[in-house]
Amino acid sequence: MKKIITCILATLGLTTACGQQNFENTDVQGFSELITAPEVVLLDVRTAAEYAEGHIEGAVLIDQKQDDFVEKAKAALPIDKTIAIYCRSGRRSADAAGKLADIGYKCINLKGGIIAWKEAGKHISTDTYEIDVFLTKNGKTLRFYALTHASIRIQYDGKEIEIDPVTKLGNKTIDYASMPKADYLLVTHEHFDHFNQEAIKLLTDDKTRFITNKRCADMFGSGEVMKNGDKIQITDDFTIEAVPAYNITEGRTQFHPKGRDNGYILTIDGLRIYIAGDTEDIPEMANIKNIDIAFLPCNQPYTMTTEQLVKAAKIIKPKVLFPYHYGQTDVSGIPSQLKDEGIDVRIRHYE
Repeated sequence: MKKIITCILATLGLTTACGQQNFENTDVQGFSELITAPEVVLLDVRTAAEYAEGHIEGAVLIDQKQDDFVEKAKAALPIDKTIAIYCRSGRRSADAAGKLADIGYKCINLKGGIIAWKEAGKHISTDTYEIDVFLTKNGKTLRFYALTHASIRIQYDGKEIEIDPVTKLGNKTIDYASMPKADYLLVTHEHFDHFNQEAIKLLTDDKTRFITNKRCADMFGSGEVMKNGDKIQITDDFTIEAVPAYNITEGRTQFHPKGRDNGYILTIDGLRIYIAGDTEDIPEMANIKNIDIAFLPCNQPYTMTTEQLVKAAKIIKPKVLFPYHYGQTDVSGIPSQLKDEGIDVRIRHYE
């Protein structure tokens, strides 16, 4: 019977080693077809340095050599998704696949690793954006790409959502020309690190819905205007709410005056995402409920201090928190300050 199963798997490009391993292997062709499926999460288990040199686009990076590999994988990978794993040559990924399969994941390993992928002429990306994967209530996948500062790329059900895209900040450049056009593009306010006309033009085409506040729409010459309190039903499973974002500390109110700028709450297939924009810990945050994922800014004097961010997180109580827009502010102490709140704090490259 085992030989019969092996033969069946082999016809699909998949193999298993006589019952000694609890995952499957596939060749480059099978792997490239597999990772296009929405129920599959792509995992790179090499080092960060290897990943930066070139990786398969859309891959989540978790270094197999790290002692906490399994714990990090459990936190980042949905248990009900198929995990497509690769490394340099296939050895580390096979080890990782075995470990994950032992705790209940369905894993498929790329034979020959990224070496075989390159030899087959498949595309390699050098983008080094960190990717976080979440599941909606109906099991669809959302991917968050940490581009820079306040710029976030979201993929959901074949759709592209861009938040505050900016082509260049400091020494970091984002190549939006190489990315798909946005289906939905949201801008919170007019400051240069949020509103960048070049990025908007690169990301938009006839199908793009550009949503912003009145000030940015006037400056750009077009756009769908939302003001604080507005709500748009985008599709049956996607709504956008515009919420207040402003400064309250004396001497800072000129940066972001009340009523001008937007934060946004995206509800995507039951998953609620709060993108705060440039704000302090304003009283209206008490009305923001049932948030799964929150992006809170931390860049004094323009947004919040770390103390204000911790206070805001305790009010909102998101399940997952991404400090963002933090520039040179040291946010490394935030996870320990919220460890007793049941909030999963994830520090990404949102400098």
